[in-house]
Amino acid sequence: MKNISDVNFKHKIVLIRVDFNVPLNNDLTVADNSRIIGALDTISYIIRSGGKAVILSHLGRPNGKYRLNLSLINIVTELSKLLRHKVVFIQNYLEESAVKKINDSKASSVFLLENMRFNKKEKLGCENFAKNLARLGDWYVNDAFGTLHRDHASTSKIASFFINKRCFGFLVEKELSALNNVLKEANHPFTAIIGGAKISSKIDVIRSLYSIVDNLIIGGGMAYSFIKALGGEVSNSLVEEEKLGLAKELITEAANKNVTLLLPVDSVNGSEFSNDCIINKSEIDNIPKKFAGFDIGEKTIQMFCTTILKSKTIIWNGPMGVFEMSNFENGTKKIGLAIAEATKKGAYSLVGGGDSVAAIKKFKLTGGVSYISTGGGAMLEYLEGKKLPGICAIED
Repeated sequence: MKNISDVNFKHKIVLIRVDFNVPLNNDLTVADNSRIIGALDTISYIIRSGGKAVILSHLGRPNGKYRLNLSLINIVTELSKLLRHKVVFIQNYLEESAVKKINDSKASSVFLLENMRFNKKEKLGCENFAKNLARLGDWYVNDAFGTLHRDHASTSKIASFFINKRCFGFLVEKELSALNNVLKEANHPFTAIIGGAKISSKIDVIRSLYSIVDNLIIGGGMAYSFIKALGGEVSNSLVEEEKLGLAKELITEAANKNVTLLLPVDSVNGSEFSNDCIINKSEIDNIPKKFAGFDIGEKTIQMFCTTILKSKTIIWNGPMGVFEMSNFENGTKKIGLAIAEATKKGAYSLVGGGDSVAAIKKFKLTGGVSYISTGGGAMLEYLEGKKLPGICAIED
C-alpha cells in the first residue's frame, strides 16, 4: 500500500472520498466547516502536484432520494473559499458528459459530485455503481475516516477498480496514527471515559477497552442502567431495562480484568427534559420520584477529575450529561477541562464521537486536547478491533 506523500499525481484524475457530512444552517450555508477543513490537505496536495481532484461525499440520510437541503451544491461556496480555488459542481456524474467535462478540464481542476446517497445503490454497496464511479478517474484516495466502517460503493467497493492506484489521504493517515498510538503505544495510567445515552451502543468498545486501560469512567445516560443494576433507585432516569444483566456482567468483568470501573455517586436531576425544569441534586442511587438524572454531581466530578489528572493516556467518547442545556452542562464541561489540564501536563488525549467533539467546541477546548477524531462510529469500531471495510479495501 502506498502513502499519499509518495505518489506523484501530475496528469492524474483522482477520485477523493471525503466526509463532508456537515451541518447546514436554515439558509443552507455550512454551519460547521471542521470536516471540510480536515480534507483540505489531501485535496490541496493533489491539485498542487498537477492532478485533478474529483470529490465524492455523502450528506445526511436522504434514503436514495434527491433533497435540495442535502445537496452537496450547498457545500461548493464554503469549499471554494477554504480551498481558495474554483470548485465545479457536477450533479449528473454518471452521464458521459461528466466524464468528458472532467477529461477536458485543465490540470489542477476541482470537481465536487452530487451527494452519493441520492443514489440508493451507494448504501447497498453496489459494485456496478462503484464501477461507473470509477470511470471518472484513474486514482482513488479515501480520506473519509468517518465512513471507513461503512461497506458502501464509494467507500469500499470502488477501491477494487484501482489496483496499485489507491491510498489513504492525509486525514485518514493521521486518524489511524492517533488510534494506533493509544492502542499500541499508550503510556499508563490509561483512562477511558465513556458517556452517552445507552450501554447497548458501547458494549463492544467497553469490553475491548478492558484489555488496555487501567481505569474506565462511565457517565451520561448509560450510567443510570449500571446504578439500577446494582439496586439503586434512579426514578425516571433513562434506563435500558433489558441491559441490566449485561451491566452487572460488565461490572464483574472489570474486576476480573483488574480495571478500576468508576461509576457516578451523585446526580443532578430534573423534573422534566427541559432547561427550565425544577432541579434537584441527590445521591445517584436515591433519585427522588418523578425526577430523572441529567448530569453528574460535584462528588462525581471530583472523583472523575482526580483519576483523569493522574492519567498519561486518555480516551473520551460521550458526554457526562445533557450538556446542550446550561443547567446540565457542568459535568461534561469539568471533565473536558480536566482532560485539557492533564494534556497540558503531558498526557496524550484522544476525543471522538459527535457529542464529545461538540462539547469540546462548545467549551472552547479544541486546542487543549491532543487529537480530535472526525469519526465517532469508525473510531469506536477500530478500538473494538473490528476490520473496517474502508481500510480493508485499500490495504488488500
